Amino acid sequence: MFSSLKSFSSNIGSNYTISPNITSNAGPWKIYDATAKKTKKPYSVFVFDRKLLDSHGNSLGRSGASAFKRTAEEVVERLKKEASSLARLRHPNVLELVEPVEETRGGGLQFVTEPVTASLASLLAEKDDQERAGGVGGRSSRYITEEADGTKRRRELEIDELEIQKGLLQVSKALEFLHENAGLVHGNLTPDAILVNAKSDWKISGLSFSSPPDGSTKPTSVQPISLSEVLNLDPRLPRHVQLNLDYTSPDFVLDTNLTTSADMFSLGLLCVALYNSPHRSPIECNSSVSSYKRVFSSSSTVPSSQNGFLSSRPLPRDLPIHVLPRLITRRPAQRMTAREFQESEYFDNILVSTIRFLDAFPAKTPNEKASFMRGLNKVLPSFPKSVMEKKILPALLEELKDKELLSLIMQNIFKIIELLPASKRAFSERVRPRIKEIFITNSKQTQAQEKDSARDACLMVILQYTSVMTSNCSGKEFKDDILPIIMTAIECPTPAIVDVAMRGLPTVLPILDFSTIKNELFPVIATVFSKTNSLAIKVRGLQAFVILCGGSNDPTGGDDGLGRFAPEKKTSSSSALDKYTMQEKIVPLVRVIKTKEPAVMMAALSVLRVVGDVADADFVAMDILPILWSMSLGPLLDLKQFQTFMELIRTLSRRVEDEQTKKLQELSGSGSNGKALENEDFMAFGGITGTTFETNGSSEDDFEKLIKGRAGGSGGGGSGGLDSSNPMDAGWGDAPNTARSSTSQTVKSPPAPAFSWSTPSPTTQSAAGGFGAIKPQPAFRTVTPDLNSFQSLTPQATQFSQPCSP
Repeated sequence: MFSSLKSFSSNIGSNYTISPNITSNAGPWKIYDATAKKTKKPYSVFVFDRKLLDSHGNSLGRSGASAFKRTAEEVVERLKKEASSLARLRHPNVLELVEPVEETRGGGLQFVTEPVTASLASLLAEKDDQERAGGVGGRSSRYITEEADGTKRRRELEIDELEIQKGLLQVSKALEFLHENAGLVHGNLTPDAILVNAKSDWKISGLSFSSPPDGSTKPTSVQPISLSEVLNLDPRLPRHVQLNLDYTSPDFVLDTNLTTSADMFSLGLLCVALYNSPHRSPIECNSSVSSYKRVFSSSSTVPSSQNGFLSSRPLPRDLPIHVLPRLITRRPAQRMTAREFQESEYFDNILVSTIRFLDAFPAKTPNEKASFMRGLNKVLPSFPKSVMEKKILPALLEELKDKELLSLIMQNIFKIIELLPASKRAFSERVRPRIKEIFITNSKQTQAQEKDSARDACLMVILQYTSVMTSNCSGKEFKDDILPIIMTAIECPTPAIVDVAMRGLPTVLPILDFSTIKNELFPVIATVFSKTNSLAIKVRGLQAFVILCGGSNDPTGGDDGLGRFAPEKKTSSSSALDKYTMQEKIVPLVRVIKTKEPAVMMAALSVLRVVGDVADADFVAMDILPILWSMSLGPLLDLKQFQTFMELIRTLSRRVEDEQTKKLQELSGSGSNGKALENEDFMAFGGITGTTFETNGSSEDDFEKLIKGRAGGSGGGGSGGLDSSNPMDAGWGDAPNTARSSTSQTVKSPPAPAFSWSTPSPTTQSAAGGFGAIKPQPAFRTVTPDLNSFQSLTPQATQFSQPCSP
C-alpha cells in the first residue's frame, strides 16, 4: 500500500504533505490527499506501484519472465502517456495536471492533480455496497475525510438523478473538446476514467489508450495506438491496466476502426451503468475478446430498445426514447455527436438548464446574469442538497468578484445556507471567509473610495440575514468576522443600512459576551445616536438602547402605536448592559435630546422605562423623573401619549415612595423596644429631645416642693419662694409666689406672672380649687410644648411693673 510511497525521493515528496491513507482508486492508480507545503492548498497525488506488475511475473520461467518484463514496460509507458496527455489538455472538464509524472525509486509513477474526491467507479461500488446492505445508512462509508482539527467525517457522496444528468453533461463537454479541438479519441471511457472533485464536477482522465482517429489531419503529439496490440489482452496482467471491453465499441473489436463515434458508444453504455443495479455495463465480457464477439452475435444480448437496454431498473423516459437508440447502435454513422448529446431532450429540464447556464456564466451579458440571479432564488429549493453545496454555492462565491451582482448573488448564497442541512459547515468553510474578504480585508481600500452603491446593497442583504449568520457561527467567529461588518453598517452614512443594522441587535446580543457589548458595540451606537440629525436614526438608536438594556421589541405591548418596547428582565450578564452604564452613559444621552418630536419622545420613554426598572430609587427620583416630567409637557404630544408618560411617572414615583418608606421604617425600627418614638420632638422643655428627667435619688416630696416653689423644704412665701439658682427667675426680684395649696384650705395671694408657654402642673386640682395630693406616677416623661403658640414674654401687671423713680 502506501508504505512504499514513503521511500520515494522526488520533487513531489519534498513539496507536498501526502496523507498516509488512500482516498480512492482509479484503475491502476491509487489516489492520496495532499497539501502543498508552501501554499497549504489541497491537491491529489496519483500513484502507480510497479510491484503490482512484478508480482504477476515472479512465477514465470526465465523466458516467460523476460517477455513479461517487456509487456510490463509497455504498460508503464502507456501510464506515462496518460499523465503527459493531461499536461497537454486544458479544459474545465478534463482533470487538471499540477505536477508532471515522475518515476519513483521503486520503478513506480506519480503525478499531482487538482483535488478530487473519488473516481466514478469507486462511487458506484460504494452505492452498490449500500444497496446490498439495505439502504444508505446500512453500511459505513469507506470514504472518510479528516478535518484540520483532526476530526473525521464521512464524505457526502450522492448519485441522484440530477447528479447523473449534470455529470453526463460535463463528460460530453469533455468529449466534444477531445473530438473537435484536440483531435483525439479517448478509447477507454469507463467509470475508472471519470474523476469527481470536491465541487461534484465530473472530469475525464484515463487517457492511456487515447489516439488520433483514423484519417485525422489535425496536428497532435499523441502517438496513435495499435488496436491489434491493445486488443491482445494478456491474462498475466491486471485487468485495470488493459482495455476494458465491457465499455468498448464494436468499432474497435469487430471493425478495427478508430473513430470518435466509438467514444459515443461507450458513453451510451456508461449511461445504462449509472442506472443499472448493480452499476455495471450491460455488456460483460470478462476481458475476453471471444466473449465480446459472442455478445454481438445475437440481438438478444446486445442492449437495445426491445430489451430495455438490458437495464435492471427503469431508465428515465427521455433516455431510452431519444438518446440511447442513437448512442448504442451498431452503425457509427447513426450515432449522435457529443454536441448533439448535450442538446438532447434528456437534458431539457429547468435544473439541468440552470447548471448549464451557471457553467457558461462568465460568457453571459450583464443583463442575462442579473436576470438569472433574480430567478435562481425560486429554483434553488428544487435542487438536491449536495448539488447546492458542492456545485452551485462554490460557483456563486466565485462570481462575487462582480460588484454589480454582489447583492443578487448574496441573496442566493444565504438562501442555500438556509436550505442546507449542514449549513454551519458550509457557512464556516466557504461563505464567512468570503464575506470577511469583501467587507473587512479590503476595507482600507474601499474607505478611500467614493460611496459604493453596489457594496452597500450587498451589505444590506447581509444585515437582513443576521439571524442566519448568528445560528451558523460560534461566538468567536461572529465577533472576529461578522461583528466588524455590523459596526461598519451602524456607522454607515446611509440611513437605511443603519436602520437594518440596529434592528438586528436582538439577534446579535445573545451570541456576544458582556465585555464586547459594553466596550465595542455600545460606544459605536452611542456615537451614532449623539451625532445623527436624522429623526429616524434617533428613534432607532433609542430602540437599540432599550435592547441593550435588556428590553425587547414588543409591538403589541403598548398602546401608543409607536412599537413600544416592553421591558424584559435580563437573564444573564451577557444579554444586557450593567446598571452603571445605564445610569451614567445612557440616561445622560437621553437627557440632552433637544427635539420634541413625539416619536423621539416616546422612544425615549421606552428607554427610561427599562432603566427605571433597574436603577436606584434615588437616581429615579433625582434624574429620571425630572426628564420624564420635562418630556411629558412637550407641546407636540397628544393626550394618549401624555397619559403614557403620566402612567410611567406614577409608577416610578410609587416605587420611590415605597422604597423610601420601607427604608425609614427599617431605620426607626432600630430604636428601644423596637417601637418608633411617636410623641417626641426635636425640643423638650428643660431637657434635650428624647431624654427624660432623672428621678434617681429624689422622692415624691422633693418633687412636690419643687413644683410648689418651696426652697429648702419651707412653705413660706415672698422672695424666699424663688430658687435663685433657676435662670428663669433672674431679674424678677421678690415677686410674689404663685398660689399654694394645702389639704385643708386655699390661700389666695397676688397673682404671679403667667407665661403663655407655661405648662400645667402635673397635679390634679380638688373640687375646692386647691391642689389635691399628688398621685404616684410610675414614670415621668417630658411634656412637649406647642411651639406654634409661642408669644412674647410679657409679665402681668404687678407692683414691679412701674418704672423706677430717680
